[in-house]
Amino acid sequence: MSEIKTHYRNCNICEAMCGLEIKYQDKNIISIKGDKDDPFSKGYNCPKATALQDFYEDKDRLKTPIRRTKTGWEDISWEEAYTEIAEKFKTTQAKHGKNSLALYLGNPNAHNLGNTLFLKPFMKSLGTINRFSSASADQMPHHVASNFMFGAGMLIPVPDIDRTDFMLIIGGNPVVSNGSMMTAPNVIGRLKAIQKRSGKVVVVDPRRTHTAKVADQHLFIRPEKDALLLLALINRVFAKNAVKLRHLEEIIDDIEVFKTISEAYSADAVAEFVGISAQDIYTLADEFMSANSAVCYSRMGASTQTFGGLCQWLTNVLNIITGNFDRAGGAMFPQPAFDLLRNYKKGFKSSFGQYHSRVRKLPFFNGEFPVAALAEEIQTAGEGQIKSLITVAGNPVLSSPSGHKLAEAFQELDYMVCVDIYLNETTKYANIILPATTGVENAHYDIFFNSFSVRNTVKYSAPLFEIEEYQRNDYEILKELTIRMSDEEVPAHVKSLTPEIILDVELKKGPYGEQGFSLQKLIDNPHGIDIGPLMPCAAERIKTSDGKINLLPQLYVDDLVRLNAVMSQPARNKNYPFDLIGRRLVKSHNTWTQNSARLVKGKNPCTLEIHPDDAQQLGVSNGQLVNVSSISGEVLINAVITDDVQRGVVTMPQGWGHNQKGTNMSIAATQPGVSINDLTDVNRVDLLTGNAAFNGTPVAIKVAT
Repeated sequence: MSEIKTHYRNCNICEAMCGLEIKYQDKNIISIKGDKDDPFSKGYNCPKATALQDFYEDKDRLKTPIRRTKTGWEDISWEEAYTEIAEKFKTTQAKHGKNSLALYLGNPNAHNLGNTLFLKPFMKSLGTINRFSSASADQMPHHVASNFMFGAGMLIPVPDIDRTDFMLIIGGNPVVSNGSMMTAPNVIGRLKAIQKRSGKVVVVDPRRTHTAKVADQHLFIRPEKDALLLLALINRVFAKNAVKLRHLEEIIDDIEVFKTISEAYSADAVAEFVGISAQDIYTLADEFMSANSAVCYSRMGASTQTFGGLCQWLTNVLNIITGNFDRAGGAMFPQPAFDLLRNYKKGFKSSFGQYHSRVRKLPFFNGEFPVAALAEEIQTAGEGQIKSLITVAGNPVLSSPSGHKLAEAFQELDYMVCVDIYLNETTKYANIILPATTGVENAHYDIFFNSFSVRNTVKYSAPLFEIEEYQRNDYEILKELTIRMSDEEVPAHVKSLTPEIILDVELKKGPYGEQGFSLQKLIDNPHGIDIGPLMPCAAERIKTSDGKINLLPQLYVDDLVRLNAVMSQPARNKNYPFDLIGRRLVKSHNTWTQNSARLVKGKNPCTLEIHPDDAQQLGVSNGQLVNVSSISGEVLINAVITDDVQRGVVTMPQGWGHNQKGTNMSIAATQPGVSINDLTDVNRVDLLTGNAAFNGTPVAIKVAT
């Protein structure tokens, strides 16, 4: 055996970009620990990082193509797979039109260098507008707000957590998620640093999360009422004549108009509906305004609800009018070395609403339709009906609203292909599965998450292990399918492209190219390079046609009518009197992470949390099996009684439900749990952005018989 060697890379399971030190011998991993010399994570890593070894060694992982037959799955060659796929897709489109083929992209694509760079030409080669992704089950409200306010959907302001004196977290649990649209390893350490410098952290959430327990203050809020709270905070800013635009004054209009709009949303007016006393709202607003620097960060609970679009718009407005935008300690734009907006011209025409889905007329944006529309677009006959589908690194049967109904739709497809490493709840419906390499076998560079990072850093990770001859990298699969699906001959120089070639070009042409940034520079610095803290850059980064921040996009003003109706409707659905919300787990990220033994060992984490008063009223005891039902379906799940949840609210985690026949994730099957998306309703969306509304799903609960 050879000597023990050391490899440095970023973990690519979640978006925190934690640096890792991997000890290995030959092709065997010995240990995975945090890299103390990584300038960003400084040795921190969460339990998920060690599971990279599990995924690399997983006996369930597919490595060569398989095809479904009447008698089961059979192995086929890459050439045979590519040939059949291209033939079937082209036949479908010739018969039913280009848009009869659809594409679904899962969350892991954002964590994959090759896919990030090669998906765009692949999508172009398919020639269809029917594209869907997990973004509309997660973060689309952020992108729509940035599009209309700042001129580009990827221009996301992030909290300058390392320099703020007051952090308000609405519907987020960053201690467990390690950020989420705020790339920040060791969030718990960063929050405690705020407290050590005499700052304050406040969490507003229907559940007392891990983050809430670390915070100085936690305020329970009723699900889906966050926009009303944000409007009340904004109202207080105007009432106190405390608007501060600082250096942004010349690029912001409509302040007086916004003041008039906010007058209807005083703390006294909304307190009853929000579930927070008017005095607590006044105090929160006053503390936010009086802090030397402050930032409001709204995340999953505020995004994946029926008013997600309004929440992200109002979050930006609150940060802007209190003088906490584009300023140290406030909300700031990163300036990544690989700049996705490098060629983005000011005034670039938005794709928002360029098309609408056939059935529900949901808006097209950022190159895709909302995933909530996918099942009905497959099952509804007519011109443009989806007949064939390809998914890439996704499991929407478990991760999308009404996932069980999506599974029914998949069975009606003429042909389906999945690029995935597992035979899972979605891929089992495929005709062919193409497995790519994963984790430590791939080169890595965080293109997307450097764009959301709380500090400007840069790092490239070479592959740890060379792949076998029979394996294919993700980008190789996409490139080959692109060549075969393209109507025109793909130039030779395009065929020879690799992720490294593209990365090197972008680094050299990026904002730090004159400082000598290149792929070789990153290779020479395997721990990563610290570029520095976030800096004011709004004047240069804003992409609106006039270079100004659009504080008052009309579509948001129009959507306030829908929000106002909340204050005239009954608080509870009599048939489904409880509000179901999601719950994040530190050892879980996506459905595929459940096939790691170290991440699922221990007691069952897939439980229903319920308040003691509600449990007593229902006759539910701790650990008892209960039936949870909604308009979409029902599940059986064990109850955990805790006052960590608000009365009238119940929670369960997403990403479980590995109890279906025809799959092959043996470790996940030992701790299958149930899918929350057998309860969520595909018809509950944020009408403004099309994002799925997981949180606030009305449910009923009774003791299982």
